[in-house]
Amino acid sequence: MRIALVGMGVVGQSLLKLIAENRSELVARYGLGVRVVYAADRSGAVHRATGFSPDELLEAKKRGGVTKVADAKAFNNIFDALEDAEADVLVDATPTNIVDGEPSYSIIRKAILNGMDVVTVSKGALALYMPALKEMANRRRILLKFSGTVGGGMPVLAFARECSKADRVEQIEGILNGTTNYILTRMEEEGLEFKQALAEAQLLGYAEADPTLDIKGLDTACKITILANEVLGMKATINDVKVTGIDTLSSQEVNRARMTGKAMRLIGYAGKDVLEVSPREIDAKDPLAVKMAMNAVRFKTTYSGSHVISGKGAGGVETATAVIRDIISIKMYRSEAGEKV
Repeated sequence: MRIALVGMGVVGQSLLKLIAENRSELVARYGLGVRVVYAADRSGAVHRATGFSPDELLEAKKRGGVTKVADAKAFNNIFDALEDAEADVLVDATPTNIVDGEPSYSIIRKAILNGMDVVTVSKGALALYMPALKEMANRRRILLKFSGTVGGGMPVLAFARECSKADRVEQIEGILNGTTNYILTRMEEEGLEFKQALAEAQLLGYAEADPTLDIKGLDTACKITILANEVLGMKATINDVKVTGIDTLSSQEVNRARMTGKAMRLIGYAGKDVLEVSPREIDAKDPLAVKMAMNAVRFKTTYSGSHVISGKGAGGVETATAVIRDIISIKMYRSEAGEKV
């Protein structure tokens, strides 16, 4: 399978390492040979029909970008590279942008128009344009996969599909952001004020230098939008979500919840005509009341009750495993359809 990899940040580099480490297993278990024939980052894009080894791309990144790779055709940007791209799957590992979804939106759209299946981990484009992108992909019989956008390495979307078999998911609620959960846990267990807990999360690498997306609830809003569209069949965007973050919570409010057997958590909720993100008190024994940087999602179904999945919801390697799962899924679908992959 010929891959065009766009984005060489933490997830993109982790993906290359996983491909290198698991190449023989992918072939043995799934008949899947992965060949990265295009790679792009901020320095530009490169193409080689015979493919790049993960090691040479990683080494080029250390030296200033993928255009440092020798003996490859170079392009100023990914759009020039994709104009006549001969690749089967585009992997979009660009940063999340919830203002206009770029560059992810244009990259995904370009790949779909050029007949390439797409795997993306960029939440912004889906949170803003998911209904339109899915319709575009369906019209052209293109597979659009995005397991890594929700729950990192946790198979949340696959779990939801299992819950929906012979049943119907009616409501979704969950903790979908590890950074805010870490902050609230530290406020709960140590009595830290919000700013203290945030500084600690930044020091340990759980929070970015600019933590706005996390603490304002916007990252969770992206994820609940994606879940609402995919699992509940909504045609929603992030603009339909009522969002309240955790940045105004005091240690007194968090402690008051703890003293009554509750836990304060940032919950994303999707139900009939309702999309919301807000801090809520839940029972401390509730399966959703996970601690530290963990995530947990509950799917309430019509007939079989509630089902909960929990685990580590972020991280480069974890999210890269979701990308691999999506690539395997595309391979299996295309093979079963009798298409050569």
